[in-house]
Amino acid sequence: MGIESSSSSPPEYAYPGARSLVLLHERSLRSLHRTWRKAKAAGVVLPKTDDPAYASPETLLAHVCSAARGYMIWMCEVLELPDPEIRTAPAPTEIEEVAGEYIDHLTERWRRPLARVAEKRFYRPEHSARWKVRYCVDAMLEHAVMHPVRHEFQLETLIHEQGGEAG
Repeated sequence: MGIESSSSSPPEYAYPGARSLVLLHERSLRSLHRTWRKAKAAGVVLPKTDDPAYASPETLLAHVCSAARGYMIWMCEVLELPDPEIRTAPAPTEIEEVAGEYIDHLTERWRRPLARVAEKRFYRPEHSARWKVRYCVDAMLEHAVMHPVRHEFQLETLIHEQGGEAG
C-alpha cells in the first residue's frame, strides 16, 4: 500500500514538506486504528491513570481522533485559513463502530487546507497551542504525525506485555 491510501489524492502543495507531513499523519492514523483493533481483540487493559484519555481503549481512540481534528483547526486559525469543516470526533461510546468512517472523513479534510500556504509561513511566527506550548505550523504538523505513532507504540507494548501478539 502506498502513502496515498485514500480514494482521492491530495493536491499539489506550495510547500512539499507539508504535503509529506499530511500524508504521514494519514498513514499514522490508519496504522494506529489497525493496532487499536488488534489491542481490542486481544483484550488489552490500559494502565490505571488519572488521565481521562486512558479510561478505556475507546477513550484513547476518541482522544486521538479529537486531537487530529484540533490540530488542523488550530493550524487553519493561526494561518487565517477557512474552517476545514471537520466533524467533531465520535464519542467513546460510538468510536469502535464508526472509527474507520471518521478517519476517512478526517484525513480527507486534512488534505486541502494547507496546500496553498507558502513554505515560509510554516516556520514563522510561532503560536501558542491550546496547551500553552509555542509551535510553528511545521512543528505542529510533526506533532500531529507523532501523536498517533506514540499511542500506537503504547498499544503495541501493552499487547506484547499482556500476552498478545504485536505487529
